[in-house]
Amino acid sequence: MTNQFHTNLAASLLTPNIERHPGKIAYFCNDEAVSYLELADGAYRFASMLREKGINRGDRVLIALPDSPVFVAAFLGTTMIGAVAVAVSTSLTGELYDYILNDSGAGFMLISPAVATIAGFPSEKVPFRLCGECLHEQLPEYAAIRVEAEAMGSDELAYLLYTSGSTGAPKGVPHRHADLLDAAEYYAVQVLGMTADDIIFSASKLYFAYGLGNSLAFPLYVGASALLHPGNPLPDQLISLIERHKPSLFFSVPTVYAQIMRSVSQEHLNLPMRFCVSAGEALPAAFFQEWRRLTGLELLDGFGSTETTHIAIANRPGGATAGSAGQPVTGYEIRLVDDKDAAVASGVEGHLLVRGAGVAPYYWNRPEKTAEIMLPDGFIRTGDVFIEQDGCYFHKGRSDDMMKAGGQWISPVQVEEALRSHPAVVDCAVAACHIGGLERPAAHVVLQRGGTSGLPLEKELKRFMAARLPDYMCPIVYRFVDDLPRTPTGKVQRFKLKQ
Repeated sequence: MTNQFHTNLAASLLTPNIERHPGKIAYFCNDEAVSYLELADGAYRFASMLREKGINRGDRVLIALPDSPVFVAAFLGTTMIGAVAVAVSTSLTGELYDYILNDSGAGFMLISPAVATIAGFPSEKVPFRLCGECLHEQLPEYAAIRVEAEAMGSDELAYLLYTSGSTGAPKGVPHRHADLLDAAEYYAVQVLGMTADDIIFSASKLYFAYGLGNSLAFPLYVGASALLHPGNPLPDQLISLIERHKPSLFFSVPTVYAQIMRSVSQEHLNLPMRFCVSAGEALPAAFFQEWRRLTGLELLDGFGSTETTHIAIANRPGGATAGSAGQPVTGYEIRLVDDKDAAVASGVEGHLLVRGAGVAPYYWNRPEKTAEIMLPDGFIRTGDVFIEQDGCYFHKGRSDDMMKAGGQWISPVQVEEALRSHPAVVDCAVAACHIGGLERPAAHVVLQRGGTSGLPLEKELKRFMAARLPDYMCPIVYRFVDDLPRTPTGKVQRFKLKQ
């Protein structure tokens, strides 16, 4: 385990690389190649700028930037001075940006020009800096003078990510400076065998806990090179980038692997990777088998969450089991318990509890949620149901109504609120359905009196929702019903809708 006293995340990732190979390429992005020395210079510029703007140790800085070396330099520059990086998606609604800004108490924002034009974006609330995707063009007025990194204590925070809660309101998950370093050692090095010779490519984005480890912490920790793609993970673009840069390790979610497999017409796809990694949602066994048939490559599934920093249960290279998340990663302890928190026997479904050095210490501004999820003995309730058999853990679903699509948590409540705002809808409920082995949101809609169901209305609702929510949150199926199943107290019984 990393020595958590006087550890600064940015210094731990940058300093060894500057000393060993300053000229080595750290990142490829679009037509730009950034060396480790250039990355460090960029981080120093961001650190100097933030200090000039009055950002101090412990202050929060909201970062809404696409995947690029600019994001990495901004993140490292923020943590270098002891401030807390609040990394968020570039495709939220103005209302969600406003909520996260207020909840995190961020005093400065680093945002892309596209984010600044989103309707309702709270640009008047705190100062911000617009940042492009080319690191060489950022902050030219600041000299790249080495900034002394703050020595951080074991409990001081490095970054804050937001994940949706069961009520629909995102909750902040804070992590300390050593958490990503431990994940890099225990998972990237000890499980994957990642080295400085690797080229890493992650289709999952940096604002996502999975992508933050894959594209930022892991390559810098081992001194490797990484490929960043600011755009959406479209199959043809991903394959083109893989053919051009020849990464040795590829990370993504099951949805993207499925899209790649559907887009390929040839019998065999020749890829340069030695193996691939899947996480973010459970990997169907059929995907594992088809990927191996198509590419000849092993697809290593793993389970983790924003709260656990990265992957806590993982398949090992050369020993992956189809349909299984694998075995516990070093540094994590796993328990499966029944509804009364008693341990269950092997082969019996149980609620997954996880404990480890990388587990978040609490939820930001959520003492009640902290008390509910984070237990006094250090274990956290993940909300997932697993079965353990012969040392392998198999995911059996969620113990609540949350869904996961494309590696992203979806709250039914948030989707329902948007759908109910359509004038034709009197009531609705959203529950999971399974399309091609993947979990997706399905909407069950009760229409206003006299409303006419059918394909035209379904198309209209799809357009309506697409204008209000990210793609992964939009229902893929619409079912028109006369009423919704409810409990005697009026709560919708979503488990019946799933059936």
